[in-house]
Amino acid sequence: MTSYDRKKKVLIAIPTYNEAGNLPEMAKRLAGLGLGADILFIDDGSPDGTGEIADRIAASDRAVMVLHRPHRMGIGSAHMAGISFACKNGYDLLVTMDCDFAHAPEAIPKLLKAAEEADLVVGSRFVSKDGFGSWGIWRKLLSRLGHMATRHILGMPFDATGAFRVYRLDRIPKELFALVRSPRYAFFFESLFILFSNGVTVREVPIVAGLRRYGTSKMGVADMFSSLFTIVRLRAKTRVFKRKTC
Repeated sequence: MTSYDRKKKVLIAIPTYNEAGNLPEMAKRLAGLGLGADILFIDDGSPDGTGEIADRIAASDRAVMVLHRPHRMGIGSAHMAGISFACKNGYDLLVTMDCDFAHAPEAIPKLLKAAEEADLVVGSRFVSKDGFGSWGIWRKLLSRLGHMATRHILGMPFDATGAFRVYRLDRIPKELFALVRSPRYAFFFESLFILFSNGVTVREVPIVAGLRRYGTSKMGVADMFSSLFTIVRLRAKTRVFKRKTC
């Protein structure tokens, strides 16, 4: 296992919506890593009982916490809730990821190690040839189109649409997060654009995207149009703040 600085306080934040079939195994695999990290499940009122399952796991594991939100409020909004929770509770590093096993928990130590030399680490599907694993043609096409847009229009050479990240909250100015406006999928490239534009150092670590085990994708047509609008909006100048950490 790749080593990292265990003196840092680490939180793993995972938004959930109808992930009852995935959450128990995710919690088990995360605990098996022996990272000494806390885990926060952020549930948006899942009708399939995901929140209740998370509560039962939290009741028997002090490292697991659950943040319940009343209804589906958007994936970007959930990530912002995780960032806010981490800042308020004094975490040095925040890991964000999906609950559907598109992101392998076993890759977390590698990302944490890379965070020793960068402010933000991004798990990238574009670094290696097999980064998309067994994904279908349509999902690959959408991801590559998104990558082309953020790379050529916004000038970001990174995998900007992925959720598998490590934020160095002890280095990133907290005021920058307040500039992020999108509550939906555009949050990912909007947040990266704002951080990168304000001098936050970014490093990519190659990952292989897995297939969803249970449930269905949450991304819809509205998210695509919202993302296109956000790309246009981000052409405007980004404000620069002094570096003040959480």
